[in-house]
Amino acid sequence: MRRTAPFFAAATAAVLMFVISIAAQKPKPKPAAQTAKPIIFAVLSDGTSLEPIAFVGKKLTVPASGEDSAAKVAAFDKLYYRKGAAYRLIFGGTNAGSVSVKSFDPKAECSKNMAEVTTIGAKTPLKGLVMGLATNAPSKSTATGYRRKPTAAEKTEMDALAKAEFLKHKLTPKALHFQNLTAIDADNDATPEFVASYWIDIDKVTRGLLFFIAQKGSGGKYSVAFREYRAIDQSDVMSGDIKNVDEGVYHELLLDSFDTDGDGTNEIFTYTQSFEGAGFNAYRRSGGKWIKAYEFINYHCGY
Repeated sequence: MRRTAPFFAAATAAVLMFVISIAAQKPKPKPAAQTAKPIIFAVLSDGTSLEPIAFVGKKLTVPASGEDSAAKVAAFDKLYYRKGAAYRLIFGGTNAGSVSVKSFDPKAECSKNMAEVTTIGAKTPLKGLVMGLATNAPSKSTATGYRRKPTAAEKTEMDALAKAEFLKHKLTPKALHFQNLTAIDADNDATPEFVASYWIDIDKVTRGLLFFIAQKGSGGKYSVAFREYRAIDQSDVMSGDIKNVDEGVYHELLLDSFDTDGDGTNEIFTYTQSFEGAGFNAYRRSGGKWIKAYEFINYHCGY
């Protein structure tokens, strides 16, 4: 029997509809699940608060900031701050306990990308200006952990270095103050490096702030391998009160150290508190000196 053109058209249409129907029944591919990158946090507020510093990879990169879009912050918080999420506490450059997330609020006015946490296991309590790090990043370090106050002799040597640095700015301090002076072992060689945050009164309303990293040379004496100095006048203080600087605001302070790039020497991480946010820096050893390798400013809210 000879088929007519209308018959073939109808048959073709029927086959096409069948194919479309089968295709419609196939489940749509689900979007790839977002995976958590290795990250490093600051453990602040006496071990009760977690604030992001950087994603850890071949180099440190910025995480979600408090001034990023609400969607970006919410996605970050959901991924890293789910209730019960646990991170390793880093103190003395090595594992020292755990940090577990209790809660977070991406809509919080001043802590959108931060979390409330419980810190367990620290031999040295995190309190005041004694802070730490937390991470999920793998570690190749075999360091046993080293972080302590300087001995009397070490303190005398660090004070002499600080006075020499202030003298470079034509300042002879009548009294030498420090917010933080800590011995660490960044390269696990049993010879400490020192991370120091000194300050002096220049006058009643002006302070000189000095941050430095010192290391021992081949001659057995310490020298400054990185330094940063700045003068803060009361007019520069957002609160209008220089006493806030005396209490620690605007000073660059040690968090701890951790080997993020696997070269065998820990990077040194620091924290600077301000009125509208926080600043984070990371230093690495290069050519016998220490250089600033990373910086991140996390906005909190208006003062």
